Amino acid sequence: MHLPTDSQPKARAMANWATFAVVLAVVVIMLGAWTRLVHAGLGCPDWPGCYGFLTVPQSDTHIAIANARFPDTPVDVAKGWPEMIHRYAAGTLGLVVFGLAASAVRQRRSGVPFKLPLFIAGFILLQGAFGMWTVTLKLWPQVVALHLLGGFTTLSLLTLLVLRLKKFSATETGVAKTDPEKPLKPTVAASRLFNLRPWLYGGLLLIVLQIALGAWTASNYAAVACTDLPTCQGQWWPQGMDFQHGFDITQHVGPNYLGGQLTADGRVAIHVTHRVGALVVLAYFSVLLTLIWRRSKNRELHRPVLLVTAALVAQITLGLANIVFHIPLPIAVAHNAMGAGLLLSVIYLIWRHHLLPQAQAVKATHTTIMHQEITA
Repeated sequence: MHLPTDSQPKARAMANWATFAVVLAVVVIMLGAWTRLVHAGLGCPDWPGCYGFLTVPQSDTHIAIANARFPDTPVDVAKGWPEMIHRYAAGTLGLVVFGLAASAVRQRRSGVPFKLPLFIAGFILLQGAFGMWTVTLKLWPQVVALHLLGGFTTLSLLTLLVLRLKKFSATETGVAKTDPEKPLKPTVAASRLFNLRPWLYGGLLLIVLQIALGAWTASNYAAVACTDLPTCQGQWWPQGMDFQHGFDITQHVGPNYLGGQLTADGRVAIHVTHRVGALVVLAYFSVLLTLIWRRSKNRELHRPVLLVTAALVAQITLGLANIVFHIPLPIAVAHNAMGAGLLLSVIYLIWRHHLLPQAQAVKATHTTIMHQEITA
């Protein structure tokens, strides 16, 4: 199929916008953490505006009108702005995503990925609905946790879009083309490396589950349930932990969940589970990354392995610092951001692992060309 000559620059432009969307998605996740940590999740009791206004009411007249509209939740300007700033950033991200989807549809004949941008656009609408329900259902933990996971999912999908667009652009320039009639036969060492692919997906699943535990910990205000290390309340395995209520997804809440309503034993159960999950992730990746490093004879995966290692160490360190220093705002927000960084680094490692046969083919082609030029 003949591809339009302008498909390459358009794909690069889309990749740049998608990269901007990834950065903006990280900012939205951090703003969401900030909003939650300063207890501003209900800073505006309605959605998408704030007390019926486009911005937080500040004048005496607007505050009086707002208080008359919502007499049970008087205006608190200091809590209204974090919530609205988060909404503005999320709305901007939505516009960028819809722009990417529209651009992809217009360029679909050139081979640019368009199904993924459309899916992301549809998912961003669902994420917006969860943002609305977070407010209208008064911080119901099930909805808050799903909203947090939706943010990480959006970020992951956008990252995948960037990688696919950059691969498309590279293929168009001929950098990454391979001969489909001559499939690469992997070496024994490469085959041993490819055998680790299911374990990479297992690691990704563990990261997702740990992020879900973190979301459940945050939405139930369980981060401060244990304030000592390495024990919890002076015990290695605290007595009386209430796992049944701590992980009861059918729990009844009301009139709102600001500050949490679980018993102390339920929160301790959640917190300890999150700690155990962190240890499992650390042990799993310590073994997996070591195996990948040893089997990557040509160092193809050394850089992404180092990236995952750095993100994992940073995330564990931030988690420990949260407990030692009792959840300081900058460290807590950084912990959320680094959770996103760890997820993306694992996705990038898997992506690079999938590109190994192609990379080997390109390397073999370059070696053949050099040999021909030397012998010519």
